[in-house]
Order: sequence, then structure tokens, then C-alpha cells
Amino acid sequence: MDPTSFQTALLDWYDSSKRILPWRDNPNPYHVWVSEIMLQQTRVEAVIPYFHRFIAELPTIADLATVDDDKLNKLWEGLGYYSRVRNLKKAAQQVIHDFDGELPSNRTDLESLSGIGPYTAGAIRSIAFNQQDTAVDGNVLRVFARLTANQNDIKSPPVKREIRRLVASLLPEERVGDFNQALMEIGATVCLPNGKPLCMVCPLNSFCEAFQQGLTDTIPKKQKKTKRRIEKRTVLLLEHNGKFAIRQRPVDGLLGGLYEFPNVLGHLTKADVLKQYPDSTISKLPKAKHVFSHLEWHMIGFHVLLDEQIEQFPFVSPEELYATYSVPTAFKTYKEALLKLN
Repeated sequence: MDPTSFQTALLDWYDSSKRILPWRDNPNPYHVWVSEIMLQQTRVEAVIPYFHRFIAELPTIADLATVDDDKLNKLWEGLGYYSRVRNLKKAAQQVIHDFDGELPSNRTDLESLSGIGPYTAGAIRSIAFNQQDTAVDGNVLRVFARLTANQNDIKSPPVKREIRRLVASLLPEERVGDFNQALMEIGATVCLPNGKPLCMVCPLNSFCEAFQQGLTDTIPKKQKKTKRRIEKRTVLLLEHNGKFAIRQRPVDGLLGGLYEFPNVLGHLTKADVLKQYPDSTISKLPKAKHVFSHLEWHMIGFHVLLDEQIEQFPFVSPEELYATYSVPTAFKTYKEALLKLN
């Protein structure tokens, strides 16, 4: 694979076909960093409005380091994987304390920050600082598995190291950030997963062993999916005088620090709920399912109209809930049900 020909084909395609994205308009270190964290396990189209709002509210690293946790979670609400934003704030505090408020360009320093691993460090270094570094994400792994007709597990450390070495050998001396973004762009828009690559419009098809051997449908090798644990839960919309009970989840653990409607393990019956709240009117709510990476919540729900407010939980109006409190997408069905009750 001739590096110069490869670079030319890729960068020419990128210049004519790249998507217009807000973090590309001004690739300063902070913008690149925030966008890369948001883009982890999230589609570009979903990230764009979040990025605009986040940067408008927290335009500097110092703003991020000092923002109230509830406001931060509200800005992130709907993106999921909330440990990302907790690490983002923690890393901002590290930058203020250890690096005088400036995001470092050194790989070791970057990887010392919470939530920044080899890929994110490489992306920041190459895109924001134009440093010679690779940024090998899942898209790039898939592209190079096909380019080299590699039929091994692309998630295995030896294969990842092999691909990083190959990408490093192809880096141009100039425009290294554009080169890395172009590889990611190819993976996101052309060299698609699940046996559906758009090979005939790919600028790299003349370099691609899988294309030439007719193996693009089977590379990369599909991994066996781990079976998720199923957890049954009962969600309660406890209402009194037009306000609803909420509670904050523990900071550590799944959906840490976010707000939720009271809920319990298992599927309760209407009689079970009535025993717990005897002076109430109870009605069923829709069923819902939410899928985490390792877990599925299978939920049923009840609306519980209380005669008296209980002191166990804070009660808030629907307007307060939507404006102030970050309730994860797992409870979307019940947030929507709440609005229909008023």
C-alpha cells in the first residue's frame, strides 16, 4: 500500500465529501475534546444539538470545571452513558489544577485525565494540535480490517495494535488531523457495518483486499453478542396536588446522580401497590423496556394519586421536572405519561 497514493485518495475524497460538523468549524482543543466524548457510542446526528447547547452554556474548560452537577446532567440528558460527563467534569478540574487551565498536547498528560484513553488522546493531539498521532476508533478498525482482509477479531488487543501500527505508517506529514477524521468519516458514511459497505463509491476500493476478494460482507468477523441480564421493575408516578415524587440515584453506579421516579425491583400488582399506599387511587401505566449495554429493564408502571403528600420523596411540578431535573431516557415512557395526566 503506497502511503502517498493512499493519502491523496483519502484526503481528496474528504475535501469533497466530508460532513459539515460544528466541532470541525473551530477545532480548538476544548471543542474537539467535548465532541469526542459525546460521540462515544452516540450517532453524529444526535450529538450536534447537544454540542451546540453544551458549548453555549459552558464555553470554557473553567466553566465546565465549576458547573453545578444538576445543570451538567441536564445538559447531557438524553445522551446516555452518564459516566462520560462525570469524567468530563473531573478531567476539567484536573486541567485547571495540573495544567493551568490549558488542555495538554502530550499523550501521557492527556491520558492522565479522567475519561481520556488512547483513541481520544490521539484524536485531540492530531485534530486540535496537528501532532503525529493515530485516532483508531471502531470505524477505523472496520475500515482497516477490510483494507487488509483481516478475518480476526478486531476487538482483540493484538489486532488493534497491528492496525494502529499500519495507520501510523500511513500518516501524512501535513493534515494529520484531516487524515484521521477522513478515516473515521469513511467508516461512518461509506465502509458501513453489517455487510453493507458502499464499495463502489469508496475512494479506497483500489487498496481494499476485502473488496477485491469479495469478503466485505464477512469482514470484520461478527462477534457473538453477550446475553443481557433482564431486570423487572415497577415504576410509580406518585402524585399529590399536581406534583410528582422523584428521587436522586446514588452518585456511584448505573445512571449515577440522575433523578428518577420511585421504582422497585419486580413486577408489582395493583393490589401490592394499594397495600403500600392504601389511601390512594391507582391506575395502570404503559409497559416499557430500556436496553443498557449489559442489562434490560422490563418495566410496568402505576399512577398513584395520593390523598396526602408523603415526606419520603421531594415532589415537583411537571414544569420543574422538565426544566431542572435530569431524568434518564430509561424513564421516557413515564415522563410522557406524566404529561398526559395533567
